[in-house]
Amino acid sequence: MSSVTIESTREHRVTVPGLARRKRRGQKISMLTAYDFTFSRIFDTAGIDVLLVGDSLGNVVQGVETTLPVTLDEVIYHTRLVARGAQRALVVGDMPFGSYQVCAEDAVRSAIRFVKEGGAQAVKLEGGKAVASAIERIVVAEIPVMGHVGLTPQAVHRMGGHRVQGRTEKSRQRVLDDAKAVQDAGAFAVVLEGMPAELAAEVTDSLSIPTIGIGAGVHCDGQVLVMHDLLGLSDWTPSFVKQYANLGAVASSAARTFAEEVANEKFPDDAHSYR
Repeated sequence: MSSVTIESTREHRVTVPGLARRKRRGQKISMLTAYDFTFSRIFDTAGIDVLLVGDSLGNVVQGVETTLPVTLDEVIYHTRLVARGAQRALVVGDMPFGSYQVCAEDAVRSAIRFVKEGGAQAVKLEGGKAVASAIERIVVAEIPVMGHVGLTPQAVHRMGGHRVQGRTEKSRQRVLDDAKAVQDAGAFAVVLEGMPAELAAEVTDSLSIPTIGIGAGVHCDGQVLVMHDLLGLSDWTPSFVKQYANLGAVASSAARTFAEEVANEKFPDDAHSYR
């Protein structure tokens, strides 16, 4: 089978209906996290379909152990930066812990802020049956919702860590039921995280909405990675991540060379000084 080029599937602007057409046509969807204008512009120009302003910023930007401390104001701020850099990609704001769990009204208010203040075109929230009512209310407010089932990082304490889901029959059925509940509630897509590939394939085949996998095998309708893992900017990456560059080493080398040149009065030189 011949490879598919990005140009052959590129739309002028990625939209929620466009992603639905992608699934029907069997065209894969690419999604990366982004947290600022610069990388948003780089990824957008490269042809990435969806930019997720993830609450993973707690781990990779703020340096905290879990995503739980991240606030709504913080994610909206980063969403605003990413939205400024995206001309083609669909920008999705990740609803942080505490912004939708109390009641559906809170969820709607939070989602509206993502659109009005952050410039997002959609929001993402974690959970299945337990958050179906929140998804329904947000969708009624004309805001597209992306679901997230399987390994859900905001439930790290209930799960006892970042553990693969769906390995037992009970856990497998829970994933299937949650994915169906998310679709029935009106979500336009769902992230499948941390589950066996065969289960992700079963979920994908059973849903009419696109599935976006992370640590869930190749049979999802699309794939997502955290940009720091993709670019080699993290100290540690999960086993399912493919590192496409090692920018951490490049940045470290550049900084070391700069420090040495400053110490030895090699920078600035005549070529890098005002005259």
